[in-house]
Amino acid sequence: MKLGAALTLLLAFTILLSLAWTPYDPIAIDLANPLSAPSMAHLLGTDEFGRDVLSRAMLGGRISALIAACVVLAAITAGTVLGVVAGTLGGWTDRALMTLIDAILAFPGILLALALIAVLGSGSGSIVLALSIAYLPSVTRVVRGAVLSVREREYVEASKAAGDGMLYTMVRHVMPNVLPSIIILATSLFGWSLLSESALSFLGVGVPPPAPTWGNMLSASRPYMDAAPWLSIVPGLCVAAALLGINLLGDGLRDRLDPRRPA
Repeated sequence: MKLGAALTLLLAFTILLSLAWTPYDPIAIDLANPLSAPSMAHLLGTDEFGRDVLSRAMLGGRISALIAACVVLAAITAGTVLGVVAGTLGGWTDRALMTLIDAILAFPGILLALALIAVLGSGSGSIVLALSIAYLPSVTRVVRGAVLSVREREYVEASKAAGDGMLYTMVRHVMPNVLPSIIILATSLFGWSLLSESALSFLGVGVPPPAPTWGNMLSASRPYMDAAPWLSIVPGLCVAAALLGINLLGDGLRDRLDPRRPA
């Protein structure tokens, strides 16, 4: 967990730093220095247009992480509401919601996102909406499963016997007990969203140039993998380090929040 926390903090620090400072303008073209190798002037080299790779990686991380965070917030919020309502009310409400969720789940997430972006057009807003819808079924089913195990507990039955309303019971007794599952799921979903955004940008349907993301930096580096390998190594390592840190952090949180989990 310590390594995961360290890598995640490094990602957060880089994102915050990019808000105030980057070594160069990430989108400024310098045709006098195309494909320059890493040096003291450009620590991670330049791309085919002379743009500083370090500056673009910093800004790309900020854009990718912001999109992933928005996807997590939207999917977790909507999925939690649907999962708690379905699990608590049961009956025809549960069946109707789960039928809708299963219909969405029938489509592979990345293909559903591609189809939605084809309809909505490229851009950050379209990516957030498409990935939120794609990941909504997974969140809903996880939350619903946690609620089904909680709603039979004695304190929930006691709340109902005391005459508490359904909304009060959900907020006061059900939600706090499914919160650990939601927190763990949110860390995993952030990693999935970051990887999916990178994949969409790599395919050319993500954030349009000249704005950098790790995905479109990887895509643009393909013709220069032999002449300028740093163009693909830098964003590739950024994606790998971010996913490793987030996944390790999620595993650590799972161990901390679930004492019954074997060591």
